[in-house]
Amino acid sequence: MATHHARLWARWALCARGPGRVQRPGPRRFCCSGTAAADVRREEQAPGGAETGPADLTARKSFSEVQEGRREQAQRSVLIHCPSKVSEKKLLKYLSQHGPINNHFFYESFVDEQLNTLWKALQLTEENVRLRYLTCSLIEDVAAAYFPACTVRPFGSSVNTFGKLGCDLDMFLDLDEIGKRNVSKTSGSFLMEFQVKNVPSERIATQKILSVIGECLDHFGPGCVGVQKILNARCPLVRFSHQASGFQCDLTTNNRIALKSSELLYLYGSLDSRVRALVFAVRCWARAHALTSSIPGAWVTNFALTVMVIFFLQRRSPPVLPTLDSLKALADAEDRCVIEGNNCTFVQHLNKIQPSGNTETLESLLTEFFEYFGNFAFNKNSINIRQGREQNKPDSSPLHIQNPFETSLNISKNVSQSQLQKFVDLARESAWLLQQDEASTPAARPWGLAALLLPSGAEGGSLPRKQRKRPASERIRSLLESIKDNSPENVAGASGKRTSTHA
Repeated sequence: MATHHARLWARWALCARGPGRVQRPGPRRFCCSGTAAADVRREEQAPGGAETGPADLTARKSFSEVQEGRREQAQRSVLIHCPSKVSEKKLLKYLSQHGPINNHFFYESFVDEQLNTLWKALQLTEENVRLRYLTCSLIEDVAAAYFPACTVRPFGSSVNTFGKLGCDLDMFLDLDEIGKRNVSKTSGSFLMEFQVKNVPSERIATQKILSVIGECLDHFGPGCVGVQKILNARCPLVRFSHQASGFQCDLTTNNRIALKSSELLYLYGSLDSRVRALVFAVRCWARAHALTSSIPGAWVTNFALTVMVIFFLQRRSPPVLPTLDSLKALADAEDRCVIEGNNCTFVQHLNKIQPSGNTETLESLLTEFFEYFGNFAFNKNSINIRQGREQNKPDSSPLHIQNPFETSLNISKNVSQSQLQKFVDLARESAWLLQQDEASTPAARPWGLAALLLPSGAEGGSLPRKQRKRPASERIRSLLESIKDNSPENVAGASGKRTSTHA
């Protein structure tokens, strides 16, 4: 049995602050053996005083509203490491001597092994989301020594609602907000300006900034270990482990398009509850069959899989999700966004988007997803969620998925032909397995999603090579035809096929 190491997140009520942006609290102390947590401003409780979940906090809110609320919450919090022998009740009683505790929670591991359902097991918990924003706030404290009033924002799976427990924490050092927060200049005869050194290019400036921050985190960042400065990558970054929270972190700057992509996925995930469930199922399926990997290589990425799910849902009749161009058409002047010459405009408020009239079940959508991409013409067509339709590939990459905002880029350029073929074969096999449920298969064989997650070669989880190459529709048709014929020979033949299929 794993040793229980509880950690506490708490909020204390302090003196009320004046209007305006929440002031940064004083230095946050950490015990040497772990981590510490508390909120420094009283927050309004939900009706009945119950703790609200992620869905309650983000319901119908825009991406920017959720981001700002989470950041303020993190700046009012600290994290406390609680050794296994310390009573949680006694700790709360001791802390309450320093002020009333308005809210708190204890948590254990980020990877919860006690799975009830795939959805509940994989999604980020409310506690985990808060811990991510808190970690960004702590790194922001370090960066603020060099860049006062800078902002460190989480992006990617931590905020786009598709993140799972244990996923990395991607952070964006935002320096553009510094100028916007300057107080109004005092009128007078003289004007003071701060000068910075000129650098040959923006990329070099980014590398120098991250190099300095990386050195600071390595030598002085509390709990920051294993710091790596990966400055020659397409997007320079600093990678490190944050011991206090347990997160593996990537810090970048000058990467605003990635933040906008996170907002787009957040929007799509909030439009229909089936979107997240389908993405989680497809990602879990891909990981079970080694189609994705945490190690860089020729694998399909989770982002590419998510875009493929969105594209598929745009292709349904009626569509489950709108195209990016239609979201752009709904945008107002306040939604306009151009980043490095790329038009990243789309409507931000969910209430401006008409809900889908599609009523297909999640099981049907999952089956159709595998059927669709099991027979997709990857050799000539690309995937484009801006227009929601298949287009001719602009290059010879095995898999071409257009970047939603940087349209000249292929987000799946790394995928090899062999990996794509493996994806197609497994998609056809999975469609066949899901359709077999409708043909009344033996009770001893795993059904539905359980069958899909069996590794290839396990019982019920793999098809012979000859059958795998055939389209799923042909295989299921042959199986049904053999079942319809009641002759002893055909019945024996059908049984033989099933035995070989699940060997």
